[in-house]
Amino acid sequence: MYTGLRKPFSNCSVSALKAVIRKYTSTALCETDNVIYPPIMDLSRKASIKRKHEEWYEKIKKLNTVEEKLFGINMPRYYGWKSLMLEEGKVPYNSLHHAQYITHTHVVNNGKLPEFYDTVISTEQMDALIETVKRHIENVITFEYCSSLREHKVADQLEEERKKILEDEITKALVYQINRIILATLSSNTPHLFEAEIDFEPRVEAFWFVGGIERPTLSSKATENPDCTKEHASEPINMPVQYYGSPILQLRHLLPLKEILSLTESSNPDLSIPEFKFDPRVLGYRLSHKHATCIPGFWPGDPAEFGLLSYHNLNEVYSDTRNVDDDAITVQAIYASYGWLLSQACYQGFSMGNDLTYPLVSQTVLTNGKFWSFCAYQLNTIMLHLDYPDENCKRNMCWITEPMKLFDTVENGEIQGFNEDVLRKLIRFYMNIPVERTNVNMKPYLGESVKHVADIADPERRSWLETRFKHITSNRPRHFKQPQIYHWQKIYMIDNDTRPLDKKRDPWQFGYNASKRRMDDHLPIYVPKYLRENPKKKKSGRWAKTYYPDA
Repeated sequence: MYTGLRKPFSNCSVSALKAVIRKYTSTALCETDNVIYPPIMDLSRKASIKRKHEEWYEKIKKLNTVEEKLFGINMPRYYGWKSLMLEEGKVPYNSLHHAQYITHTHVVNNGKLPEFYDTVISTEQMDALIETVKRHIENVITFEYCSSLREHKVADQLEEERKKILEDEITKALVYQINRIILATLSSNTPHLFEAEIDFEPRVEAFWFVGGIERPTLSSKATENPDCTKEHASEPINMPVQYYGSPILQLRHLLPLKEILSLTESSNPDLSIPEFKFDPRVLGYRLSHKHATCIPGFWPGDPAEFGLLSYHNLNEVYSDTRNVDDDAITVQAIYASYGWLLSQACYQGFSMGNDLTYPLVSQTVLTNGKFWSFCAYQLNTIMLHLDYPDENCKRNMCWITEPMKLFDTVENGEIQGFNEDVLRKLIRFYMNIPVERTNVNMKPYLGESVKHVADIADPERRSWLETRFKHITSNRPRHFKQPQIYHWQKIYMIDNDTRPLDKKRDPWQFGYNASKRRMDDHLPIYVPKYLRENPKKKKSGRWAKTYYPDA
């Protein structure tokens, strides 16, 4: 026991050494009476992956600005995430359950809007407004369908495309004119409409992760190796989802709309959500590498950052007659509402690891000029990934009406069968007044004084982040394309080792996975010698500074 101690202390007796050891042992025991041991961690593969993800979420949470948080989501992928692409108007057949599952949305199947809208405006006021507005809207419909000349816009188009272009132009013009008439009529008595910002054909994009999706077959085979058992190869995955939308028109305000349900009521287990865990490519969707972008139609820092109302085109949905009876309108309403609200939530500092602390509400109008559907949507949660399967029991809520005809036909300059109920529902949307939420921190995860890149004091860092953020959101392709494995390489070099003497040239042959290359995995910009601060020092200032967020 004391063999190692006798060598450096050859002149000391064993008893002296025992006394020294006993002395320090007693002192150590006194100092460790209140010791706090670290928690015992679960070392399983699933728990390790969850801890890794939580560390990433915590890093994004600590970032101060909106742009840096959105930048941090892109940091793990240099070439972008391989995402499920959702484009507005392109609705596959029989995809309602899939739309509800990947947005965690419960659809109220009564064909009505919430009862809250019955108290927005009195019956007497509504009748007076209908009498004022109806005549002007009838004149607009007559002009757009009978008198407006648009043949010059389709003169160079193919015959099969002319009808679609004309329908889109009529729908846009009708929406613009109806919005103008209603705003001109109501703005004098409703200040929130006078303060509202209007965006024409804005760019709306949203990115999120959805968990529980079955792993694709090829991916399952790739994970069947000694380090990953077959049990792990069949585990569900987190699938990135990217939505692209372009409303006809949208209105924004400084304040958010009043919530319809509380967060407690949205956690009711009776609010069912159908499961759809299959690979979405079975419905006809596609996957593509894109950078994660969240844009609600404006850049961060705009004071009017909460949505009031948005109009969406239904011509593409109605062009496919099989989809109209299969709730394709509901699918488009869910994606349009969820995507718009999610991007607004990201501008408030929330992200996939930091859930909403208060709900957000949007109002969506879907029309092709003749048929109109009205949707009210409340966003209660954005944490849809695998790391919180049991803790998150909140549901997003969707109320949508059946398609309603604004008019039957336009014959000889006169409208037949004008439906005033459509105007009543539309006016109720405009009369829904946004309210300031007291005792609620609207931006709990943003910095105190620095909430956007424009607030950063350092001009070099501010300019660098602004330039890189705009470049990522532009989604331009990289100068060098992502390395890939060609089909002949997969057959003759991976599946069947028939070319052992071929020289290794591609990155994958050296164990490098280009799809997991990080955003900061590159050489910085070279600074010429005459532009450096200390040109005489060879290695000082050779590379330009980078300001990537720590994520």
